[in-house]
Amino acid sequence: MRRLIAQLAHDWELLLGVVLFGLIVLLAVFGGWLWREDPLRVDILNSLLPPDLAHPMGTDDVGRDVLARFIRGAQVSMGVAISVAIAGTLIGGTLGLLAGLIGGWFDVVVSRIMDAILAFPPLILAMAVAIGLGQGIVSAGIGVILAAIPWYFRLLRSEVLRLRTLMYVESAQALGASSFRLIRLHILPQTTSTIFIQASSVFGFSILTLAALGFVGLGIQPPTPEWGTMITEGLAYALTGQWWLGFFPGLGIFILAVSANLIADRLRDIYDPKSGARMSI
Repeated sequence: MRRLIAQLAHDWELLLGVVLFGLIVLLAVFGGWLWREDPLRVDILNSLLPPDLAHPMGTDDVGRDVLARFIRGAQVSMGVAISVAIAGTLIGGTLGLLAGLIGGWFDVVVSRIMDAILAFPPLILAMAVAIGLGQGIVSAGIGVILAAIPWYFRLLRSEVLRLRTLMYVESAQALGASSFRLIRLHILPQTTSTIFIQASSVFGFSILTLAALGFVGLGIQPPTPEWGTMITEGLAYALTGQWWLGFFPGLGIFILAVSANLIADRLRDIYDPKSGARMSI
């Protein structure tokens, strides 16, 4: 953590990613307190108003405040993305650790299952799960989680296979250390940075995938605000001059996805021993 904080002072890419990500987080956490408009309140008389002081992001086709819906959409999108990152870490990471350490038939069976999941494009797999389970936030989240689990599995499995060949791990195993003790004391601490980097990448993927599901009508359903759904609703008015309906949720998706990927890429460079020449400190 000290290394990361020191890096922020010298690395403009990492700093930009952290600042952009922090702005959206602050808006999602405190925006509802500062802007108390109801995102579901309909006001037909004030529909399709352009951005002004009363409505900084304008209003939609039924008079709902776009800023209030943008804030609620940020809360929904980030909540699902964080849940996906945590669930993927717990499920995929645990399976990867066990497969790499235990090996044998367990490794073969789980690896083949993960290969079968990876055979499907992630977005198509998430769409198939959402269709099978029904529209809604839960089915959309499950679809994105299922698409993300193999990434954690393959990454953690390869890390465990590499760490198992190190002398101190082999020594602990020769002295009779249990698999749980090997994971807890010798393997898991060495994979923390790898897990964090992967979680940052999956967060950005989750934001984009959730927006894509909402865009095609398979994600979170109206009237609950969600950025992908808001873009779909704004398309009907894109050619008539109401640009703000789709612009602001699209900008939110862009900022979150770019900032998450910037953070993931720079963290990979910082913690990867082979990339020391690219580090600023």
